[in-house]
Amino acid sequence: MTVTVQLLEPAEWPAFITRSNAEYRRERIEAGDSPEYAEKRAAQSNEQFFPDGRPAEGQQVLRVLEDGHPVGSLWLGPFDPEHPRDWWVFDIEIDPEHRGRGIGRAAMLLAEEVARANGAVKLGLNVFGHNAVAQGLYRSLGYETTAINLAKAL
Repeated sequence: MTVTVQLLEPAEWPAFITRSNAEYRRERIEAGDSPEYAEKRAAQSNEQFFPDGRPAEGQQVLRVLEDGHPVGSLWLGPFDPEHPRDWWVFDIEIDPEHRGRGIGRAAMLLAEEVARANGAVKLGLNVFGHNAVAQGLYRSLGYETTAINLAKAL
């Protein structure tokens, strides 16, 4: 198995943004946000990182390939223009039928290579509390907890 990444073509950006936004809203709602707040956060993200439906400067929207066949997507780039060397994995999605075979791990290692090649010195990410599988993967790759948000339904 050979895992690689390549930039998405501009014609693919709308479908990526639609899918990524839907997943982000779903994750936020599952984490306890209202649908309205989840929608607001997705819209804010689009304004910042996809103005006019195009990736902002420095943002890398990639297709994940296994042996040349598309199996997922990866979006990473600078999180804050004031700290251009601090990069963030905004979204990684491996198609369900391809999970559990090491593709996500390989894609994350490629994310590190892409970030490093673009001058990054740090790569961060957010993982929702209910996603134990992803948390385990990230810890096994050396990611360390930098913040924890807790909530209790009343």
